[in-house]
Amino acid sequence: MALRQQSPNNAFAPGLGTRNVVLSTIPSDSHTWNLLYLQLLLEEHGCAVTNLGACVPVATLVGESAQVRPDLIVISTVNGHGLHEGLDLARAVRASEELRQVPLVIGGKLDTAGSRTDADFLPLLEAGFDAVLVGETAVPELLALLERLPEPVARPLTPPAGGLDRRAYADAIR
Repeated sequence: MALRQQSPNNAFAPGLGTRNVVLSTIPSDSHTWNLLYLQLLLEEHGCAVTNLGACVPVATLVGESAQVRPDLIVISTVNGHGLHEGLDLARAVRASEELRQVPLVIGGKLDTAGSRTDADFLPLLEAGFDAVLVGETAVPELLALLERLPEPVARPLTPPAGGLDRRAYADAIR
């Protein structure tokens, strides 16, 4: 697992409780099985998941995440283009004032070469991802990261106006 150096304001800290997670993929990835698996996994671990679905434009991810105000944004991709498309995605998330401090992780099959070393993923970390999760340790590392998140902030019982409230991206554009 590759990790970006954390500033004191963006450090993972011990915490318990329900986490609000936005789950998505890169714009060119039409796979959904990975998203469904991760949604179920995260829900089994007490998270409320907003699954934006496949082929989500970066602007949609940023806009919906800003409305949902998640404790974590998870990007899963299996088409081999995550190393390239993830750069713009991370930069866009970090450019949003509302999302600048939200932990952002990416995982899956990030390129077609099968990269696995920290050096291979340094550009993703420099662009703004907090962690890059690949290989057989990806799921245990995601769950460990989840346990280290700060306590979730109190949220209203009703979803934000115009928010997805756990609907897929396909539902949001109808």
